[in-house]
Amino acid sequence: MTGTQGTLVLAGTPIGDTADAPPRLAAELETADVVAAEDTRRLRRLTQALGVQTTGRVVSYFEGNESARTPELVQALVDGARVLLVTDAGMPSVSDPGYRLVAAAVEKDIKVTAVPGPSAVLTALALSGLPVDRFCFEGFLPRKAGERMSRLREVAGERRTLVYFEAPHRLDDTLAAMAEAFGADRRAAVCRELTKTYEEVKRGGLGELAAWAAEGVRGEITVVVEGAPETVADLDADELVRRVQVREEAGERRKEAIAAVAAEAGLPKREVFDAVVAAKNAAGRSPKDGKGLS
Repeated sequence: MTGTQGTLVLAGTPIGDTADAPPRLAAELETADVVAAEDTRRLRRLTQALGVQTTGRVVSYFEGNESARTPELVQALVDGARVLLVTDAGMPSVSDPGYRLVAAAVEKDIKVTAVPGPSAVLTALALSGLPVDRFCFEGFLPRKAGERMSRLREVAGERRTLVYFEAPHRLDDTLAAMAEAFGADRRAAVCRELTKTYEEVKRGGLGELAAWAAEGVRGEITVVVEGAPETVADLDADELVRRVQVREEAGERRKEAIAAVAAEAGLPKREVFDAVVAAKNAAGRSPKDGKGLS
Protein backbone atom coordinates (compact mmCIF):
# COMPACT_ATOMS: atom_id res chain seq x y z
CA MET A 1 0.00 0.00 0.00
CA THR A 2 1.19 3.49 -0.84
CA GLY A 3 0.10 5.54 2.15
CA THR A 4 -2.07 7.69 -0.15
CA GLN A 5 -5.53 6.91 -1.40
CA GLY A 6 -5.65 3.78 -3.49
CA THR A 7 -7.33 2.88 -6.77
CA LEU A 8 -10.39 0.81 -7.55
CA VAL A 9 -9.93 -1.27 -10.70
CA LEU A 10 -12.97 -2.80 -12.42
CA ALA A 11 -11.73 -5.72 -14.50
CA GLY A 12 -13.62 -7.29 -17.37
CA THR A 13 -13.32 -11.09 -17.41
CA PRO A 14 -13.95 -13.53 -20.27
CA ILE A 15 -17.59 -14.37 -20.99
CA GLY A 16 -16.62 -17.86 -22.14
CA ASP A 17 -13.22 -18.38 -23.74
CA THR A 18 -10.42 -17.58 -21.27
CA ALA A 19 -8.16 -16.80 -24.24
CA ASP A 20 -10.16 -13.55 -24.55
CA ALA A 21 -8.75 -12.25 -21.26
CA PRO A 22 -6.90 -8.96 -21.79
CA PRO A 23 -3.17 -9.02 -20.88
CA ARG A 24 -3.69 -6.32 -18.26
CA LEU A 25 -6.04 -8.61 -16.34
CA ALA A 26 -3.23 -11.02 -15.51
CA ALA A 27 -0.98 -8.18 -14.36
CA GLU A 28 -3.68 -6.70 -12.14
CA LEU A 29 -4.49 -10.09 -10.60
CA GLU A 30 -0.84 -10.58 -9.67
CA THR A 31 -0.25 -7.13 -8.17
CA ALA A 32 -3.54 -6.02 -6.56
CA ASP A 33 -3.52 -5.57 -2.78
CA VAL A 34 -7.10 -6.83 -2.58
CA VAL A 35 -9.02 -8.92 -5.11
CA ALA A 36 -12.78 -8.80 -4.61
CA ALA A 37 -14.39 -11.64 -6.55
CA GLU A 38 -18.05 -12.50 -7.15
CA ASP A 39 -17.12 -16.18 -6.84
CA THR A 40 -13.71 -17.04 -5.38
CA ARG A 41 -13.85 -20.54 -6.88
CA ARG A 42 -14.31 -19.14 -10.37
CA LEU A 43 -11.50 -16.70 -9.67
CA ARG A 44 -9.23 -19.62 -8.81
CA ARG A 45 -10.11 -21.36 -12.07
CA LEU A 46 -9.46 -18.14 -13.99
CA THR A 47 -6.03 -17.57 -12.45
CA GLN A 48 -5.09 -21.19 -13.15
CA ALA A 49 -6.14 -20.81 -16.79
CA LEU A 50 -4.11 -17.60 -17.08
CA GLY A 51 -1.11 -19.09 -15.29
CA VAL A 52 -0.96 -16.37 -12.62
CA GLN A 53 -1.14 -16.21 -8.83
CA THR A 54 -2.78 -13.57 -6.70
CA THR A 55 -0.48 -12.07 -4.08
CA GLY A 56 -3.05 -9.86 -2.39
CA ARG A 57 -5.92 -10.68 -0.08
CA VAL A 58 -8.87 -12.36 -1.81
CA VAL A 59 -12.39 -11.64 -0.56
CA SER A 60 -15.84 -12.53 -1.85
CA TYR A 61 -18.05 -9.75 -3.16
CA PHE A 62 -21.46 -10.88 -4.40
CA GLU A 63 -25.09 -9.81 -4.25
CA GLY A 64 -25.61 -11.29 -0.79
CA ASN A 65 -22.75 -9.44 0.92
CA GLU A 66 -22.29 -6.43 -1.36
CA SER A 67 -23.83 -3.92 1.05
CA ALA A 68 -21.95 -5.21 4.07
CA ARG A 69 -18.55 -5.59 2.37
CA THR A 70 -18.52 -2.25 0.52
CA PRO A 71 -17.46 -0.16 3.57
CA GLU A 72 -14.58 -2.57 4.24
CA LEU A 73 -13.31 -2.23 0.68
CA VAL A 74 -13.73 1.53 0.70
CA GLN A 75 -11.64 1.70 3.87
CA ALA A 76 -8.93 -0.34 2.18
CA LEU A 77 -8.99 2.14 -0.70
CA VAL A 78 -8.79 5.09 1.70
CA ASP A 79 -5.76 3.40 3.32
CA GLY A 80 -4.01 3.21 -0.05
CA ALA A 81 -4.86 -0.25 -1.39
CA ARG A 82 -5.25 -1.13 -5.04
CA VAL A 83 -8.54 -3.05 -5.07
CA LEU A 84 -9.36 -5.20 -8.08
CA LEU A 85 -13.02 -6.12 -8.60
CA VAL A 86 -13.84 -9.09 -10.83
CA THR A 87 -17.19 -10.75 -11.47
CA ASP A 88 -17.99 -14.14 -12.98
CA ALA A 89 -18.05 -12.87 -16.57
CA GLY A 90 -17.99 -9.51 -18.29
CA MET A 91 -17.70 -6.10 -16.68
CA PRO A 92 -18.51 -5.50 -12.99
CA SER A 93 -21.60 -3.31 -12.41
CA VAL A 94 -23.28 -4.42 -15.67
CA SER A 95 -25.98 -6.68 -14.19
CA ASP A 96 -23.27 -7.76 -11.74
CA PRO A 97 -22.01 -6.52 -8.35
CA GLY A 98 -20.01 -3.31 -8.46
CA TYR A 99 -22.29 -0.28 -8.60
CA ARG A 100 -22.38 0.23 -4.83
CA LEU A 101 -18.61 0.06 -4.55
CA VAL A 102 -18.05 2.44 -7.47
CA ALA A 103 -20.57 4.93 -6.07
CA ALA A 104 -18.97 4.76 -2.60
CA ALA A 105 -15.47 5.21 -4.04
CA VAL A 106 -16.56 8.19 -6.15
CA GLU A 107 -18.13 9.77 -3.06
CA LYS A 108 -14.74 9.52 -1.33
CA ASP A 109 -13.01 11.00 -4.39
CA ILE A 110 -11.09 7.76 -4.92
CA LYS A 111 -9.75 7.02 -8.39
CA VAL A 112 -11.75 4.42 -10.32
CA THR A 113 -10.39 2.85 -13.49
CA ALA A 114 -11.11 -0.21 -15.60
CA VAL A 115 -9.49 -3.07 -17.48
CA PRO A 116 -11.73 -3.38 -20.56
CA GLY A 117 -12.77 -6.87 -21.48
CA PRO A 118 -15.30 -8.99 -23.36
CA SER A 119 -18.95 -7.90 -23.24
CA ALA A 120 -21.94 -10.16 -23.82
CA VAL A 121 -24.01 -7.07 -24.65
CA LEU A 122 -21.76 -5.81 -27.44
CA THR A 123 -20.94 -9.29 -28.73
CA ALA A 124 -24.62 -10.21 -29.03
CA LEU A 125 -25.43 -6.90 -30.69
CA ALA A 126 -22.70 -7.40 -33.27
CA LEU A 127 -23.84 -10.96 -34.06
CA SER A 128 -27.59 -10.29 -34.04
CA GLY A 129 -27.90 -8.85 -37.53
CA LEU A 130 -30.14 -6.11 -36.10
CA PRO A 131 -29.44 -2.34 -36.16
CA VAL A 132 -26.67 -1.41 -33.71
CA ASP A 133 -26.36 2.34 -34.31
CA ARG A 134 -28.67 3.02 -31.34
CA PHE A 135 -29.46 0.53 -28.58
CA CYS A 136 -30.42 0.31 -24.93
CA PHE A 137 -29.54 -2.36 -22.38
CA GLU A 138 -32.45 -3.55 -20.21
CA GLY A 139 -30.64 -6.21 -18.15
CA PHE A 140 -32.80 -8.94 -16.59
CA LEU A 141 -36.59 -8.67 -16.70
CA PRO A 142 -38.66 -9.23 -13.51
CA ARG A 143 -39.39 -12.88 -12.76
CA LYS A 144 -43.09 -12.40 -12.02
CA ALA A 145 -45.26 -12.52 -15.15
CA GLY A 146 -47.28 -9.40 -14.39
CA GLU A 147 -44.25 -7.27 -13.59
CA ARG A 148 -42.43 -8.61 -16.63
CA MET A 149 -45.30 -7.72 -18.96
CA SER A 150 -45.59 -4.26 -17.43
CA ARG A 151 -41.88 -3.63 -18.01
CA LEU A 152 -42.12 -4.84 -21.61
CA ARG A 153 -45.10 -2.66 -22.38
CA GLU A 154 -43.17 0.35 -21.09
CA VAL A 155 -40.63 -0.10 -23.89
CA ALA A 156 -42.89 -1.50 -26.61
CA GLY A 157 -42.59 1.76 -28.56
CA GLU A 158 -38.82 2.09 -28.08
CA ARG A 159 -37.18 2.68 -31.46
CA ARG A 160 -33.70 1.60 -30.36
CA THR A 161 -32.57 -2.02 -30.42
CA LEU A 162 -33.15 -3.66 -27.01
CA VAL A 163 -30.73 -6.02 -25.25
CA TYR A 164 -31.70 -8.34 -22.39
CA PHE A 165 -30.06 -11.01 -20.26
CA GLU A 166 -32.20 -14.04 -19.36
CA ALA A 167 -31.89 -17.34 -17.53
CA PRO A 168 -32.35 -20.38 -19.81
CA HIS A 169 -35.26 -21.82 -17.79
CA ARG A 170 -37.22 -18.57 -18.19
CA LEU A 171 -36.38 -17.92 -21.83
CA ASP A 172 -39.55 -19.45 -23.35
CA ASP A 173 -41.85 -17.45 -21.05
CA THR A 174 -39.89 -14.26 -21.70
CA LEU A 175 -39.98 -14.65 -25.48
CA ALA A 176 -43.71 -15.42 -25.37
CA ALA A 177 -44.28 -12.28 -23.29
CA MET A 178 -42.17 -10.25 -25.74
CA ALA A 179 -44.21 -11.62 -28.63
CA GLU A 180 -47.38 -10.48 -26.88
CA ALA A 181 -46.04 -7.05 -25.94
CA PHE A 182 -44.04 -6.25 -29.10
CA GLY A 183 -45.77 -8.39 -31.71
CA ALA A 184 -44.96 -11.92 -32.84
CA ASP A 185 -43.25 -10.71 -36.01
CA ARG A 186 -40.80 -8.32 -34.29
CA ARG A 187 -37.32 -9.53 -35.22
CA ALA A 188 -34.98 -10.77 -32.51
CA ALA A 189 -31.89 -12.88 -31.92
CA VAL A 190 -31.22 -15.29 -29.07
CA CYS A 191 -27.48 -15.54 -28.46
CA ARG A 192 -26.36 -18.41 -26.26
CA GLU A 193 -22.99 -19.62 -25.00
CA LEU A 194 -21.16 -16.72 -26.66
CA THR A 195 -17.46 -17.46 -27.36
CA LYS A 196 -17.91 -21.01 -26.00
CA THR A 197 -17.78 -24.36 -27.81
CA TYR A 198 -21.54 -24.55 -28.42
CA GLU A 199 -22.10 -20.91 -29.34
CA GLU A 200 -25.39 -20.41 -31.16
CA VAL A 201 -27.29 -17.41 -32.52
CA LYS A 202 -30.94 -18.12 -33.32
CA ARG A 203 -32.64 -15.37 -35.34
CA GLY A 204 -36.30 -14.91 -36.25
CA GLY A 205 -39.59 -13.36 -35.20
CA LEU A 206 -40.40 -13.36 -31.48
CA GLY A 207 -43.29 -15.79 -31.98
CA GLU A 208 -41.06 -18.21 -33.88
CA LEU A 209 -38.31 -17.92 -31.27
CA ALA A 210 -40.78 -18.49 -28.41
CA ALA A 211 -41.91 -21.75 -30.04
CA TRP A 212 -38.28 -22.81 -30.50
CA ALA A 213 -37.39 -22.01 -26.88
CA ALA A 214 -40.35 -24.01 -25.58
CA GLU A 215 -38.38 -27.16 -26.41
CA GLY A 216 -35.73 -26.14 -23.88
CA VAL A 217 -32.57 -24.06 -24.20
CA ARG A 218 -29.38 -24.25 -22.16
CA GLY A 219 -26.48 -21.92 -21.47
CA GLU A 220 -25.88 -18.23 -20.88
CA ILE A 221 -28.48 -16.22 -22.80
CA THR A 222 -28.51 -12.72 -24.30
CA VAL A 223 -31.60 -11.61 -26.23
CA VAL A 224 -31.46 -8.81 -28.80
CA VAL A 225 -34.80 -7.36 -30.00
CA GLU A 226 -35.41 -5.03 -32.91
CA GLY A 227 -36.74 -1.59 -31.99
CA ALA A 228 -40.29 -0.54 -32.79
CA PRO A 229 -40.86 0.41 -36.45
CA GLU A 230 -41.23 4.11 -37.12
CA THR A 231 -44.41 3.82 -39.18
CA VAL A 232 -46.83 2.27 -36.68
CA ALA A 233 -47.27 5.47 -34.68
CA ASP A 234 -48.99 7.19 -37.63
CA LEU A 235 -52.48 6.26 -36.39
CA ASP A 236 -55.11 8.91 -35.79
CA ALA A 237 -57.28 9.00 -32.67
CA ASP A 238 -60.25 7.35 -34.39
CA GLU A 239 -58.14 4.34 -35.41
CA LEU A 240 -56.71 4.02 -31.91
CA VAL A 241 -60.23 4.00 -30.45
CA ARG A 242 -61.41 1.48 -33.04
CA ARG A 243 -58.57 -0.90 -32.16
CA VAL A 244 -59.37 -0.65 -28.47
CA GLN A 245 -63.04 -1.38 -29.18
CA VAL A 246 -62.14 -4.45 -31.26
CA ARG A 247 -60.10 -5.83 -28.37
CA GLU A 248 -62.85 -5.05 -25.85
CA GLU A 249 -65.42 -6.81 -28.00
CA ALA A 250 -63.09 -9.81 -28.06
CA GLY A 251 -63.21 -9.93 -24.26
CA GLU A 252 -60.23 -7.85 -23.10
CA ARG A 253 -60.65 -5.40 -20.23
CA ARG A 254 -60.27 -1.80 -21.33
CA LYS A 255 -57.05 -1.30 -19.38
CA GLU A 256 -55.37 -4.25 -21.11
CA ALA A 257 -56.79 -3.27 -24.51
CA ILE A 258 -55.40 0.26 -24.18
CA ALA A 259 -51.98 -1.06 -23.13
CA ALA A 260 -51.89 -3.47 -26.08
CA VAL A 261 -52.90 -0.84 -28.64
CA ALA A 262 -50.33 1.58 -27.21
CA ALA A 263 -47.66 -1.10 -27.59
CA GLU A 264 -48.71 -1.79 -31.20
CA ALA A 265 -48.67 1.91 -32.07
CA GLY A 266 -45.48 2.74 -30.21
CA LEU A 267 -47.31 5.37 -28.17
CA PRO A 268 -47.59 6.14 -24.44
CA LYS A 269 -50.61 4.47 -22.84
CA ARG A 270 -51.86 7.88 -21.72
CA GLU A 271 -52.24 9.04 -25.34
CA VAL A 272 -54.43 6.06 -26.25
CA PHE A 273 -56.39 6.40 -23.00
CA ASP A 274 -57.07 10.09 -23.71
CA ALA A 275 -58.32 9.21 -27.19
CA VAL A 276 -60.74 6.64 -25.74
CA VAL A 277 -61.97 9.10 -23.10
CA ALA A 278 -62.49 11.83 -25.71
CA ALA A 279 -64.46 9.45 -27.95
CA LYS A 280 -66.72 8.30 -25.09
CA ASN A 281 -67.30 11.86 -23.96
CA ALA A 282 -68.15 12.89 -27.50
CA ALA A 283 -70.68 10.07 -27.59
CA GLY A 284 -72.18 11.33 -24.32
CA ARG A 285 -71.09 8.37 -22.20
CA SER A 286 -68.66 8.03 -19.31
CA PRO A 287 -65.80 5.64 -20.07
CA LYS A 288 -65.62 2.43 -18.13
CA ASP A 289 -62.53 1.83 -16.04
CA GLY A 290 -61.67 5.52 -16.40
CA LYS A 291 -59.25 5.31 -13.49
CA GLY A 292 -57.80 1.99 -14.56
CA LEU A 293 -54.60 3.30 -16.12
CA SER A 294 -51.41 2.89 -14.14
